[in-house]
Parts: sequence; C-alpha cells; structure tokens
Amino acid sequence: MNEPQINKTKICDLGKQVLKIEADAVNKLIDRIDTNFADACTHLLNCNGRIIVTGMGKSGHIANKIAATLASTGSPAFYIHPAEASHGDFGMITKKDILLIISNSGNTPEIIALMPLIKHLELTTIAITGNPKSNIAKQATIHLDTSIEKEACPLGLAPTASTTAALAMGDAIAIALLETRGFNKNDFALSHPGGSLGKRLLLKIDELMRTDDAIPKISIDADLSSCLIEMSSKRLGMTTIVDSDDKLIGIYTDGDLRRSLDKNIDIHKTKIADVMSTNSKTISIGTLAYEALQIMEEHEITSLVILDENDKVIGVVHLHDILKAGVM
Repeated sequence: MNEPQINKTKICDLGKQVLKIEADAVNKLIDRIDTNFADACTHLLNCNGRIIVTGMGKSGHIANKIAATLASTGSPAFYIHPAEASHGDFGMITKKDILLIISNSGNTPEIIALMPLIKHLELTTIAITGNPKSNIAKQATIHLDTSIEKEACPLGLAPTASTTAALAMGDAIAIALLETRGFNKNDFALSHPGGSLGKRLLLKIDELMRTDDAIPKISIDADLSSCLIEMSSKRLGMTTIVDSDDKLIGIYTDGDLRRSLDKNIDIHKTKIADVMSTNSKTISIGTLAYEALQIMEEHEITSLVILDENDKVIGVVHLHDILKAGVM
C-alpha cells in the first residue's frame, strides 16, 4: 500500500471541524434544561437507594463515566451492563433505586428487554436519549432529550457528537446534585482519599512528624559544637532548643550555621543561646500537611516544629516528609 499523503493543515482543519460539531451539539442542550431536568434531579435527590446507570456499547462507556462522576460527587451510583442485567445482575437493583438509562437511539434491544422487569419493580427511570419518540423515551418516568443534528464522524456512523452530548447532560445532572446537596471539598476528599486532593484535605501532620528520639533537640545551656552533633545525627538540617520543661526557646539551622562561620565564631566556646533564632515558625497538632507545606513555601524553610498547647516540642516535620507522602 502507498503511504497516505499527509497534509497537516487539512488534519488541523478536520480536528477543528469535529470540535465545532461537538461543541454545537452541547451548546444546543442549554435550551433543553427545563422542568424535565429539574424533575429528574429532584427524583435523584430524593432517592433512598442508589442511582443505577446503564447503557450499551459506546453509550455504556458514557454511562460508566456518569456513574463514576455521580458516585464521586455525593450521589451513590454504579454502572450495570444491560446484557448482564438480563442474566442475573438485575438482582443488584432494589425498589429504592433509580435507573438512569443512556441510549442515543432510544431503542437499544438489551435495555428494552429489561422494561417488563423495570415496570414490575415500579422503578423510577430517567432516560437520556437522542430520540424523544423512541420506545425507551416513552416508557421512562422522565426523558431528557440529547438529540443532535449530526455526528462528527463524516460517515455518520461512529458515535461522537451524540456521546459527547449524553456525557455533558450527565455532568450537568451530577453538578446540579452536588451543588444542591451542599457537597464540598472535604466531602470530595472522602471519596478520593488516595488522590492528591484527598491528601491535601485529609492528611494531617500528626501522621508525618518525627517524634520522641527522632526530634533534633538540645538544651539552652548547650554550646554550638553540641548543636552541630545533634543536627548531624538527626539529619534534618536543624535542631530545636528547649528549656528544662521541653518548651521551645528557639531553633538553629544550616543557614544559621553558615552565618556563624562567616563571623569566625568558635563553635566550642559559643553558647547556642547566643546564635539561635527565636522567631521560628511553628504549627500545632492537627494541622493539615498541605497547610504546613504552604507555610514552608511562603517562608522558604524546610522544617516546621510542632508544639502542644503548652508550647512543648512534640514533633518536627521536614519538607521531604510531606512531599514523600504525595502532598503537592
């Protein structure tokens, strides 16, 4: 076979054409957000069970994504394959659930085959189809019209604009439910504990800080040489200076050491009290790791001391501890 002639300008034009067709399809949905949409959301908000999303083929992939979006934004949902539902998976559905059907044609045989059972359970059904006159649309409790003028595929065969429209309608439902429920960032984090957002909003410094013997700590009466030994052994580039009650008096860092050496200070005769910093940044137990990271970035420091309510040193956290935990 001869290699196809590649015209980069034409390729870019084709890409733009596809995006325009799909953008137009989504844009036309705006005028269809009406009482049907509000009623659909009302049913979903009042659902005492789960939202079961189903669809076949490409619509199935869209249904799966919509279910995932709903579940992660405060609306318990999962996807069920319509063909598998006919062979036992329908047993996962209860009378308290609501069925959200995705079908561009509105006449998907695998879903129509489920209609007698859907009616038997008296399930509320919300259908998102591209054909208001279709079998599924007519039998649904509520129908949301996502019909399009044409697919982006020049053959008119590959689902493109139609699946984009269905996905956009699903997103519109999910976000409308999210806002109405008062779902916030903390709620979202609980659904995404392993993600970066979850770690930002859930991971506290308590789980990362160095404690007990791992804390670099010297007495206020120590000399600078003892301080350097402590800093070297604990490998945090700093040490805390405390009084007899373990209350923080100051800190001494690698930066302080460089400034001390520039002044030709005798490390064996100099007391740490004479060279330590007393305006150190501290945080309390329960502080979010992400907040600690922001403090470090703002003040260009690499360690933070954690104090209890009596200003006693109970931990130290290093920048690397936070970054290693995946907090970015």
